[in-house]
Amino acid sequence: MANESRRSFMQRIGGASALAAGGFLNLNPRAMGANEKVVLGLIGGHNQGRNDALLAIGRGAEIKTFCDLDQDVLDKINPLLEKAQGKAPGTTKRFQDLLDDKDIDGVIIATPDHWHARIAIMACQAGKDIYLEKPITQCIHDSQMVRDAVRKYKRIGQTGTQARSCHNFQSAIEFLKTGKLGKICEVTNWVCQVRPTIGNPPDCEAPATVDYDQWLGPAPKRPFNPNRFHYNWRFFWDYCNSELANKGVHMIDAALWGIQALKGVENCLPTRVSGNSGIFWLDDAKEVPDTQVLTYQYPDFLFTWELRSFARHRPPDHFNEGVGFIGTEGSLMSHGEGHSASWSVTWKDGSAGPSTQPEPRSEDGRHEENFIQCIKSRQTPNADIELGRLSTTMCHLGNIVTHLKREVTFDPRTETFGHDKEANALLTRKHREPYGLPKV
Repeated sequence: MANESRRSFMQRIGGASALAAGGFLNLNPRAMGANEKVVLGLIGGHNQGRNDALLAIGRGAEIKTFCDLDQDVLDKINPLLEKAQGKAPGTTKRFQDLLDDKDIDGVIIATPDHWHARIAIMACQAGKDIYLEKPITQCIHDSQMVRDAVRKYKRIGQTGTQARSCHNFQSAIEFLKTGKLGKICEVTNWVCQVRPTIGNPPDCEAPATVDYDQWLGPAPKRPFNPNRFHYNWRFFWDYCNSELANKGVHMIDAALWGIQALKGVENCLPTRVSGNSGIFWLDDAKEVPDTQVLTYQYPDFLFTWELRSFARHRPPDHFNEGVGFIGTEGSLMSHGEGHSASWSVTWKDGSAGPSTQPEPRSEDGRHEENFIQCIKSRQTPNADIELGRLSTTMCHLGNIVTHLKREVTFDPRTETFGHDKEANALLTRKHREPYGLPKV
């Protein structure tokens, strides 16, 4: 399916409008009763996985089994899950145990990025629905394979881009669709943050609580370094997709949502990508850029991305993250992430238009609830795997430009770079044996 156009793909599964709106798809004849409890497994609980699981519990799910390769994480996080749901999940270091358990309806996959594709495909093959943390994979080809697995095995595939379930973002997109902003000529998004130094510690022995070779899995074999482990793995290309696909993918996805609403899901990828990136602040072990400006060119508008990992403000509006749709009659700016987001319109004469306020924290968990309800109803989730794949593809395109240090021309129909052999080589990624991807 890698070379299939999105237009034919969307027509084959029932239409782009149904997918974008979260419409019904008969993915599986099994449908649960409204009051039946959804049983989930958690794979990876150190950071975001813990949050996802607690929110899912708060929305009525049960975590039956918790998998993590680090015994220290199992020991620290499982009591939190037990307190939240009134009973302790079972624990294991083998994610296959969760896939083999017929009582588990779906799994939350919140491992480091380099494990996402393999676990997600195997989960679909085992008949499990998946809540897959962003970014869904480390390369364009692997994302296609995960999407294909969700479709082939008739699974629910929710991506962890929570804005898709937030009322403020939904209302922003509805306003955008009215056309009151005129012709949209630029879509912009940014993240400004401060990443403190992680230093340059030497390699050392791995903690006794983890099988480090198993943790590396598909990634290249390397000596253990504390910087390449919990959370800080996000700063190394072996395991991550850069800041662009960390916090950035939330902004990218919200911006792409607007493009999909205006142009259609089948027309949401660019034809040319250019930009510049670098490490201009701290001289530490990080490999990914701390400063980045990218431009994605479409036939009739530009999409721009900015990253600053050395300052929390973005002059002149002073918001540290956001998305903007800039039109001939006015601009819509959405600031913040998830339920902390709000949006406002400024008309071309400078006067203020409609606006919203951030949602209360009680709205947290709506995205997990959407996943739970879709497991029961077999409806398409708000952040369906194809939508997550497209947002992740935008991140991969930016990272390819970063690696090549030059502009690339992209064919959205084939999702390749034409005759550019150097760029096409980055569509795939080598997986260390025996951790290759299963055939879909």
